[in-house]
Amino acid sequence: MENNYHVPVLLAACIDGLNIRPEGVYVDVTFGGGGHSIEILKKLGDKGVLIAFDQDPDARRNEIDDPRFHFVDQNFAFLKNNLRLLGFKAVDGILADLGVSSHQFNEPERGFSTRFDAALDMRMDKQGKLTAAEVLNTYTEDQLHKIFGIYGEVKNAKSLARAIVTGRVERPVLTLADFKAVAAAHIPKGKEHKYMAQVFQALRIEVNAEMEVLENFLSQTADVIKPGGRLVVMSYHSLEDRPVKNFIAKGKFRGEVDKDFFGNEQKPFKAVTRKAIVADAEELERNSRARSAKLRVGERL
Repeated sequence: MENNYHVPVLLAACIDGLNIRPEGVYVDVTFGGGGHSIEILKKLGDKGVLIAFDQDPDARRNEIDDPRFHFVDQNFAFLKNNLRLLGFKAVDGILADLGVSSHQFNEPERGFSTRFDAALDMRMDKQGKLTAAEVLNTYTEDQLHKIFGIYGEVKNAKSLARAIVTGRVERPVLTLADFKAVAAAHIPKGKEHKYMAQVFQALRIEVNAEMEVLENFLSQTADVIKPGGRLVVMSYHSLEDRPVKNFIAKGKFRGEVDKDFFGNEQKPFKAVTRKAIVADAEELERNSRARSAKLRVGERL
């Protein structure tokens, strides 16, 4: 186990949110460094089960040697099928810590970080075909404009997209340095770090189809969590938080909650806390990643 792999954010709140029963079956769909999984196992008895998902081969190195632990090297979009393969039709709780782990940010060759001049990769699953470099070099101006605007909330998304499409004609945009050279005139002075973080977020979401994967995963949780079981999801930006909030509150991602003939709300979960749980001052001092974290907890009806 790599202790510095990833410091779990809101760890105690995540574990409390799961409301763990010692003999229950729980799923950690974003295993990473195993920080959450270790804490869940501490609360489980001999008959308890923990299933952990992670598509990143680096996470496999952190696998826990415990008879109650099962590791699935898959994306959590394939939650339901993999649980069935392991013989579990229903579980007592699911935890998802969305976003990129500190480990992924700290590995230059993964291309997630704006700190290293590395190849623009950004694949969470190293077997995936699409890379950030491919997005930058093959997508149309309209496609790039949309990605930067919607996924990165980049203010000058249109002119940035045009600059990339024009610049790549002379030389492909393959590394961070290539990107900065093409985009130089569009990066606001004094706000370089924030701007690059937004652009990289947009590319990462596109490369890994993160929004589709998240909605797909959330829809499956309604089928596999037992009544009274918990769904605990931590997100790090509004694009992720919005579908989580809507799904827990309304059972859908857009529009109003469905009602039956008698006016009863038709939704799989109820929110356990009215507002999202956020980090306190003490945790913010210890871990800057906690600053943007929002934790939401739903209970299966």
